[in-house]
Amino acid sequence: MTDQSLGARGWLVLITLCGATFMTGLDYSIITVALPEIGRELGFATRGDLQWVVTACLLPTAALMPLFGRASDVVGRRRLFAVGVTAFTGFSLLAALAPIPAVLVGARAGQGVAAAMIGPTALALMTTAFPEGPQRTRAMSVNGALLSLGFVAGTIGGGLVTSGLSWRWTMLILAGIGAVVLTGALTVLPRAGGRGSARLDVPGAVLAGAGLFALVYGISTLGWATVALAVLLLGAFLAVESRHSAPLVPPRLLRRPTVAWGMAVALVTFAMCGGATLLLSVYMQDVLGWSALQTGLGFLGEGVAALAAGGVAARLIGARGTPAAVAAGLAVQGAGTAGMLLLPGSGGLGLLLVTSAAMGFGHVLTVVAAITTIMSGLDEADQGVAGSLAQLPTFVGAVGVAGLTAIVAAHADLLDGLHTAFLTAGAVALLGALAGGLLLRRAVTSAPTGAES
Repeated sequence: MTDQSLGARGWLVLITLCGATFMTGLDYSIITVALPEIGRELGFATRGDLQWVVTACLLPTAALMPLFGRASDVVGRRRLFAVGVTAFTGFSLLAALAPIPAVLVGARAGQGVAAAMIGPTALALMTTAFPEGPQRTRAMSVNGALLSLGFVAGTIGGGLVTSGLSWRWTMLILAGIGAVVLTGALTVLPRAGGRGSARLDVPGAVLAGAGLFALVYGISTLGWATVALAVLLLGAFLAVESRHSAPLVPPRLLRRPTVAWGMAVALVTFAMCGGATLLLSVYMQDVLGWSALQTGLGFLGEGVAALAAGGVAARLIGARGTPAAVAAGLAVQGAGTAGMLLLPGSGGLGLLLVTSAAMGFGHVLTVVAAITTIMSGLDEADQGVAGSLAQLPTFVGAVGVAGLTAIVAAHADLLDGLHTAFLTAGAVALLGALAGGLLLRRAVTSAPTGAES
């Protein structure tokens, strides 16, 4: 087997772990298109109540990810991964059968808790299964592509399934994928490694969970008082961690340049791509007048580009390094997003596909490079908590949705507001390409080895 070859068993491991990543990415988007039908069938009282079908899943994932990241280092990653996939499958089935709104919202919250177990453990298992270098980079590339593809496929699939069958099939599909992933988890994932004797940091878990819950909720609802509370809670968390003998998130990890700047780069790409993707949906439906199904298909270019970027990322990182990949990825993402300034009030399908594809391609390239940077050079005992840190920008990136939506709302004309927001998102990504590439290069050069970190 060559250094870049994963081997038959390696591919089975990768398919299992990436299947879990794809499943959780799919979960956040496949339900969105189905929300109107869910509201009608189950009798949600208001649109605000219906939004909890999405929010109930998002909040526990963000809040509990650091806890489960560290827990995986303590109780065993394969074990926690299997528990998370089992729970996700069960709650997906419960959601599919939900007779009333309360049951559906509760099941979605359960899916969110399970996703918090799956995300960091999948990354940690990947970094321990594939040695640092070409194999791990290739695995991370596939994983990054499928994560983004999951979001896009959910939008397309949600429209197809809801139009042809019923919204309940969106949850049954997730349950079916979960059953397949669980089979792989129990048969092909390595049993040993990733388990320690340290006890969990309960005060840190409470402060981190409450702080992240408040942060994501505050950003999502533009509740700035809640965001201020989140800042206080997370500040208290950092103070507690600096004095704890076995911290939930070791301060030395947060001080590590590759972790800090890798997370910053990931936040930029997730915030700007996530916000622009939401606004593209608004553009297609409210400006062009497309149906939900047509809107889903309008993201096809972004999905294809995500897969293509997954194949390119490993080669680019191997040849030029992660800083160059970050600079190139954010530059392409920024150029594509800024190009949406030219989207017309009617027609323009070709321009829509090209610009969204460029944004998606650059986004996946950046995500792979950022996560590879965060997870590299660490002790095996820290891989679980590092996996949770690598996943956090996905959810804190809601700040991009809030900020770009506010820009649109400040304009009397919808299309003018969308153009301004797209230009802003592109400019931020381009600035990130300049600053992020340089700072990450310095971080990679000065990073200590795992033993020293």
